[in-house]
Amino acid sequence: MLPPDRPDGPAPYVVGIAGGTASGKTTVALRLAEAVGAGAVALVPLDAYYQDGSDRSPEQRATVDYDHPDALDWPLLLQQVDLLRRGRAVEAPVYDFGRHLRSRRRRTVAPSPVIVVEGILALHERRLRDRCDLKVYVDADADVRLIRRLRRDVAERGRTIEQVIDQYLATVRPAHTRFVEPTKQYADVVVPKGGEDERAVALLLASVREVVRGRGAPNH
Repeated sequence: MLPPDRPDGPAPYVVGIAGGTASGKTTVALRLAEAVGAGAVALVPLDAYYQDGSDRSPEQRATVDYDHPDALDWPLLLQQVDLLRRGRAVEAPVYDFGRHLRSRRRRTVAPSPVIVVEGILALHERRLRDRCDLKVYVDADADVRLIRRLRRDVAERGRTIEQVIDQYLATVRPAHTRFVEPTKQYADVVVPKGGEDERAVALLLASVREVVRGRGAPNH
């Protein structure tokens, strides 16, 4: 790993947030960003880093197992996390979930005192875990996660209910059992009832705020 290139201050505090699909990972990440303070958190969503499928037909892209670790562009993700850790801005990819394709657009992510890497496989890859100062697993019952995923994918990603259920049964549930849930063993903190677990989330936020305060970064 490259050491953080920050002669003017402490290295960023890197938080990895993993958990099953629709467990509340994004909710926890956004609440952390709000608690720490505007401009103090760089959010890095794993699902922006799916492999570029422009060399495949739409039919081929639709059959890819997007819950498998091989679906992610790990070299690009690790490179950009390292750049952020060294105090450099990155042009992060933007993924088009409707077309299963990496967009031509890019999202500028500025270096910040706290870096949050969030996604179902955020604790799967050892090289990414090694870069994390705090590892979090957001847990939730399977039926709750399925209902949330149905609502999200139909409303936000243009899927039909049948498509969501078929994908859940074919790839999402098997991948959760094989790749996602086992990473709970690496977590420093487990949020047991999803992103709506007020007590657990409050304790997590207080812990991160204390670390940020100790490093001299602005916070609420």
